[in-house]
Amino acid sequence: MSDKIKLGIIGYGNLGKGAVEAIKNTNDMELVAIFTRRDPSTLQISEPGIKAAHIDEVEDYQDKIDVMLLCGGSATDLPEQTPQFAKLFNTVDSYDTHAKIPEYYQSVNEVAENSNTTAVISVGWDPGLFSINRVMAEAILPSGENYTFWGKGLSQGHSDAVRRVNGVKNGVQYTIPSEDAIEKVRSGSNPELSTSEKHNRVCYIVPEDGADKAAIENEIKTMPNYFADYNTEVHFITEEELKRDHSKAPHGGFVIRGGNTGDNNQIYEFSLKLDSNPEFTASVLVAYARAAHRLSEEKQFGAKTVYDIAPGYISPLSAADLRKNYL
Repeated sequence: MSDKIKLGIIGYGNLGKGAVEAIKNTNDMELVAIFTRRDPSTLQISEPGIKAAHIDEVEDYQDKIDVMLLCGGSATDLPEQTPQFAKLFNTVDSYDTHAKIPEYYQSVNEVAENSNTTAVISVGWDPGLFSINRVMAEAILPSGENYTFWGKGLSQGHSDAVRRVNGVKNGVQYTIPSEDAIEKVRSGSNPELSTSEKHNRVCYIVPEDGADKAAIENEIKTMPNYFADYNTEVHFITEEELKRDHSKAPHGGFVIRGGNTGDNNQIYEFSLKLDSNPEFTASVLVAYARAAHRLSEEKQFGAKTVYDIAPGYISPLSAADLRKNYL
């Protein structure tokens, strides 16, 4: 029997496909099955020999999977799926509706504690790695200000949200940071910046035939938690243009804290530049699946965030190796 950590994937969109790639790059984990709401025979899986199964079969795998990667969208999939599947499995997800994370945590934590499972929520780069760096920067430089800039890049969560608007056939959303705002922050002046001064949001939408474009644009621009507080542009394009110009998913961003110690300015900055947002996010999910398995083995059940998990839990290396080679 293999002693590798056995993973499953629920959802085979961009994030699920990225998870397949990420698992290939590990030596201590293996993919057991991919679960889908579609006809499993229609999935074109990049790796041979990986089983595709319908999501209704998932309970049959309770003893065959150590951690389930939940790769659905935050708008409607994860609020329903994570509490559902945390009853059966240890889980990791990338829930990214920041304003609703506290209530999401409560709903998942209750299920996971009652089911003796470990559910790592809101993992990725933001929320996730950026969240860690915001807290570290503020703890180290208590006198100062935190700033987060996203992009330029294609946002998975926001693109998923626009695709669910009535009348939208397909679409993507780009987040574009203000260069002027970034330079003000890097200068150490700690400027006061409104939400709209830091970023613009640009949507490219393929409408359904006969759809009301004005209604689509209005629904997107007024969507709470996603677009209502931003300068948002909505452009209507064809399916061909979407495929030609918007098929890749680059992203990235910066966490910057301007602080001071005595009479000295200090700038703390963490940045990412990603050719593929979903592949990178999936790589973070897979690393935290390792932590979910270890925490479960220690009977640390319930919902967990990146704040609860020490870096050693996500590394395949032993604590002794980390001390010797990385400290």
